[in-house]
Amino acid sequence: MIVKDMKVGIPGGLNVGTVALFIQEASQFRSAIYLEHGTKKVNAKSIMGMMTLDIATGENISVSADGDDETVAIQNIEKYLCCAQS
Repeated sequence: MIVKDMKVGIPGGLNVGTVALFIQEASQFRSAIYLEHGTKKVNAKSIMGMMTLDIATGENISVSADGDDETVAIQNIEKYLCCAQS
């Protein structure tokens, strides 16, 4: 398992549109992927879970991935969170 702290750089944060794209990114991987923000931890492949987080640009989160493609999953998710355009 890999756990990595990341800063959200997406303009507008994780809103409805960027959450949908984030889930598409996370769903490409076989690994279990979770995102933590504050006291909440949600399945990164769950639209309902992700929408409960309300994460703004510049906020810090923790992403964990566990599985045979966990390294690539973390790398791609970090790239998306830091650089995606809404």
